[in-house]
Amino acid sequence: MAKGEPVQMMEIHVPDPGPGEAVVTIQACGVCHTDLAYRDGGITDEFPFLLGHEAAGVVESIGEGVTNVAVGDFVVLNWRAVCGECRACQRGELQYCFDTFNATQKMTLEDGTPLTPALGIGAFADRTLVHSGQCTKVDPDARPAAVGLLGCGVMAGLGAAINTGGVTRGQSVAVIGCGGVGAAAIAGAALAGASSIIAVDLEDRKLEWAKGLGATYTINSSEGDVVEAIREATGGFGADVVIDAVGIPLTWKQAFYARDLAGTVVLVGVPHPDAKVPEIPLLDVFGRGGALKSSWYGDCLPSRDFPMLVDLYQQGRLDLDAFVTEEIGLDDVEGAFMKMHKGDVLRSVVIL
Repeated sequence: MAKGEPVQMMEIHVPDPGPGEAVVTIQACGVCHTDLAYRDGGITDEFPFLLGHEAAGVVESIGEGVTNVAVGDFVVLNWRAVCGECRACQRGELQYCFDTFNATQKMTLEDGTPLTPALGIGAFADRTLVHSGQCTKVDPDARPAAVGLLGCGVMAGLGAAINTGGVTRGQSVAVIGCGGVGAAAIAGAALAGASSIIAVDLEDRKLEWAKGLGATYTINSSEGDVVEAIREATGGFGADVVIDAVGIPLTWKQAFYARDLAGTVVLVGVPHPDAKVPEIPLLDVFGRGGALKSSWYGDCLPSRDFPMLVDLYQQGRLDLDAFVTEEIGLDDVEGAFMKMHKGDVLRSVVIL
C-alpha cells in the first residue's frame, strides 16, 4: 500500500513470539482516525502499514520471560507498554513513560516485505504480534467490540476528563468536538460526577449522541459565538474544565477563553504538524490562571485503567456499547474510513 491508496487485504506472516512478545488472536478492532492518518502518510512514511490498533482478543502464544499474561487470557491491546526504567517510570509516573515497548520482530507480507504495525499493534488481522506489555488482561465476559475501543480513542477521551482534566463531582465541563474522543470525554465527565456537561459541535447528530452519553447542554458551534454560549450556560463564568477534542487553533483558543478563572484547558485532539498556538496576550495567560494541559492517550496507565473501566462497563455504569455504531468485516475498512470522514459513525468495529 502506498500513500493515500485504498487499503488492501493481503496474506501476512506472523512469526512465533520471541522473548517478551505475545501473539494475540484478534476478535474485534475499531476503525480509528489514526489508522486513516497512517494510510494517508500523516504519521510516518514507513509503508506498507498493517493498520488497526483499538483491539481486543485472546493470547494465543507467549515468548520467553512473559509473566504478565498467559495463553488463553482475554486482553485489550494498548500502545503504551511501559519500560519501567526511564525518567518518568523511575519517579513513579508510568503513564508518561518515554520509552514504551513494541515487539522486536517484524510481521511481513508473504514475500518477506516487513510491515509497520499501526501504533506497534497492527490488528486488522486474524492475529498479531505485540510486546507482552501491550496486553492488558480484563474480564473475559466483556464484549470485545466495546472494550477493545479502550485501546485508543475512547480511553483518550475518558482519560482527558478523568486523568488529565481531573474532573470532580459538582464541576462544569465543556467538550469542544463530539466525535469518538469528545464523546468519550463527555462520558468520562459524567462518570466523574460533573454537574454540568456542555457539548459543542457543528453537527446536531453528534450533539444528540453526546446527550445520550451524559451531556446536559448542547451548543451548535455554527450558530454563534462558542465562548459566549459556554459562558451563558455556566452562569456567565465559563466552565471549570474545557476539553478541546478537535485540536485546531480556533478550538484551542475557544477553550482558552471559555474556561472560568483558574480553570483548566485540556488538549486531546491531535493537531496537524503545521498548526500554531493562536496569538493570545501573555497577560491573559497570566491573568486567567489555571492550567493548560495536553493529554497523551488520556494520561492512562493500561494496567490500572483498563480493568477498572471494563468492570464499570460490566456493571452498567459506563456505556461502551454506545460507541459501537456498526460492526463490519475486514473488507469494509475503506468504507468505514469514508463514514468516519463524513461523521456518520462514532466507531465502526471490525469483527474477526
